[in-house]
Amino acid sequence: MITLRPAESRGHADFGWLDTHHTFSFGDYFEPEHERFHTLRVLNEDRVKPGKGFGTHGHRDMEILTWVLSGALEHRDSLGTHGVIRPGEAQVMSAGTGIRHSEFNASDAEPVHFLQIWILPERVGLAPRYDQVAFPDEALRNQLHLIASPDGAEGSVKVFQDVRVFAARLDAGREVLADVPPGRAGFLQVAAGVVTVNGLVMKAGDGARIEQERSILVSADSPSEILFFDLA
Repeated sequence: MITLRPAESRGHADFGWLDTHHTFSFGDYFEPEHERFHTLRVLNEDRVKPGKGFGTHGHRDMEILTWVLSGALEHRDSLGTHGVIRPGEAQVMSAGTGIRHSEFNASDAEPVHFLQIWILPERVGLAPRYDQVAFPDEALRNQLHLIASPDGAEGSVKVFQDVRVFAARLDAGREVLADVPPGRAGFLQVAAGVVTVNGLVMKAGDGARIEQERSILVSADSPSEILFFDLA
């Protein structure tokens, strides 16, 4: 069963400097039927204007994954980490017992467009940590590539939860097959373009819950970028 979450049905807020869409309940946006999906708690699509961003704030007990689609995002945190995240780079932060960080558009001229993903951790009270890995375009081009996993397999960033996150950049006319192991579920997010998933057309911003399906075939109707979550 594939349940579509259309882009236009998501929660939305425009603060001027930030234009944000929420697949799941977040902040002032709350829908009981869209609080989470398995351990996937937050999937926000954010666009931040040049020179703007999120001032220093705190998090606890959450695995926070950031995937930049265009532009560059500058990160600073209470661990002393300072870095810039660009397209093709996965950044993970374990909030654990508590961490404070800021995120700002690294450019004074161009907007930054990114997905912020929160995953419930396998346990509370983890030690805060930070990691960032860059994946070359050839690793993502026309194939699903593992970008986050519980064991850091294939050079992916490690998350403390039984979830595997894959990304792919598809040329028009290309397709990828995503397996959904028995007893697990999937979630597909279309970050860019238009794809057809087991006959269902999905556009940028659309998401889909995948349950009781052995696999999904994702065909690109235009140049596209997708994220696929394999969830316990």
